Amino acid sequence: MGVQTFRRLMGFLRPYRSGVIVSFVLAAAAMGMGVLIPYIVGRTVDDIRNGGTNLTPLALVIVGAALGRLCFSVVRRLMAGRVSLAVDVDLRNRMYAHLQSLELGFFDSQQTGQLMSRATVDLQSVRFFLGYGLIFMLQSVTTILIAAGVMIAVNPGLALLALAPMPWAVWVSFRYGRRNRPAAQEVQQRIAELTAEAEENVSGVRVVKAFAQEERQLRRFNHAVARVFDQSMVSTRLRAFYNPFIGFLPQLGLAAILLVGGRQAIEGTITLGEFVAFYGYVVMLTSPMRTLGVSLGMAQRAVASGARVFEILDRPPRLTAPPGAPALPAGRGRVELRGVSFTPEGATTPVLRDVNLEVETGRTIALVGGTGSGKTMLVSLIGRLYDVDEGAVLIDGADVRGVDVASLRREVALVSDDAFLFSATLRENIAYARSEASDEEVHRAARRAGVEEFARALPEGYETMVGERGLTLSGGQRQRVAVARGLLAEPRVLILDDATSSVDATTESEIKAGLREVMEGRTTFVIAHRLSTIALADEIAVLSDGRIAAQGTHEELLGSSEQYREFVQRGLPDQVFLTRESEEREVAGL
Repeated sequence: MGVQTFRRLMGFLRPYRSGVIVSFVLAAAAMGMGVLIPYIVGRTVDDIRNGGTNLTPLALVIVGAALGRLCFSVVRRLMAGRVSLAVDVDLRNRMYAHLQSLELGFFDSQQTGQLMSRATVDLQSVRFFLGYGLIFMLQSVTTILIAAGVMIAVNPGLALLALAPMPWAVWVSFRYGRRNRPAAQEVQQRIAELTAEAEENVSGVRVVKAFAQEERQLRRFNHAVARVFDQSMVSTRLRAFYNPFIGFLPQLGLAAILLVGGRQAIEGTITLGEFVAFYGYVVMLTSPMRTLGVSLGMAQRAVASGARVFEILDRPPRLTAPPGAPALPAGRGRVELRGVSFTPEGATTPVLRDVNLEVETGRTIALVGGTGSGKTMLVSLIGRLYDVDEGAVLIDGADVRGVDVASLRREVALVSDDAFLFSATLRENIAYARSEASDEEVHRAARRAGVEEFARALPEGYETMVGERGLTLSGGQRQRVAVARGLLAEPRVLILDDATSSVDATTESEIKAGLREVMEGRTTFVIAHRLSTIALADEIAVLSDGRIAAQGTHEELLGSSEQYREFVQRGLPDQVFLTRESEEREVAGL
């Protein structure tokens, strides 16, 4: 698994292989300049021993080699940084695009914090290794190979003695990698859990403060932090032992050079310059060996993070249109459900069972029923937010599974009771479904939804930023903005899922006047618990246990459906239910 993940991570470098190759060549050149310096120092020592006085050329060569190493290193870092950032952009774009392609059911079973951790912390680990760690690793190996080559060329016997610890260092590095990989994976998982905990606490801060549960949430967060700490210590203990040990092994070669090489220098078998050069090379090997250990740690973290990223990227979208699927055919919004059954992902009990429903063009149908009866899921299937398990959903005679998804959702507007707003201006939130809409169209939709009144009182009117999730607005104001957003979409099918639950009766009456105009000639589904809202409907369908238990007008259902009679008595016991005709007469003052 680790090798396969590593190979896949390398695939992200393919578009930038020229930059990687240049970075590697520059790193090799810089290391070549570095390897040259001990050799020149050794030559200088021998010249001094032999009474040479013209040391200027050798000093200039050393300065030139140092400057060359400096220039190559600077350019290499710039190239590596560019590759790292480019890979980061590609990874983030690919992750976000893939998340956008996944169906709603996937997000129903995922924690937001977990997804955010994979899109930030895990991608950062991958990016650091591909942009920097890989080059450091190659640079370390190159330095070792070049230094070893020069040492063997100068004195093979002494070189083999100095390099004897290297195989052990490679073995220790390999063992470190094998032991640290699972520890690194567990650390990434714990960090993801911590991110999820933090995201949940921030999102639910109003509830936390409303019930004075700050201490409780702090304990939960401290527990998550402690889990990260405990698991990180496992990885830290491995790193604390193996990295210094990898750096220790070259010191054995250094001791051997001092012992054997020093004796040979005393006996005259080698020159003092050769001894000094060998000493410099062995000292030079210490840093790349230590860097190699660090780079291996980065590689393990990258592999662990990469495995978590690929878990998301390998999850195929389960709600797709056939290749070359046509747009939703022209029509006026006739909706039909044929034998529809649906069970949410991870559930064992169907939410909808063999539902058959026909809604003719321009008709308005209200869906009523108790909690869990399947009302919201039924309307979610119309815009294909989920796919049916059995049966079919048709709009204007076309199965929604056989048409282009974007064209379908442009013709189905959903206004739910969860009035989510983006951190943008009021106008941008209203025009979200139609960014090209004119100011006149935006204002007309706002008037119909009752937004105009409070919009004028905002500091910058429609250009006022509403804040994250629209929290600078009241619940009723957010819901009115959501209604305006749905109205501006001008869809064939309009779905109002408890869309006026957060507004008062007076505001609801004003919104209903605008809705009545918009709903004229447009197929509309209304889910509501207020009978006054249900009065907008031409007919009513009563859902129970995932099935349509009864269907008809208000008067028909009062006579034929005990469930509906209970709903009316429970929902509005002390008021008179208004049919559309009686309500219109009341508004007209008759």
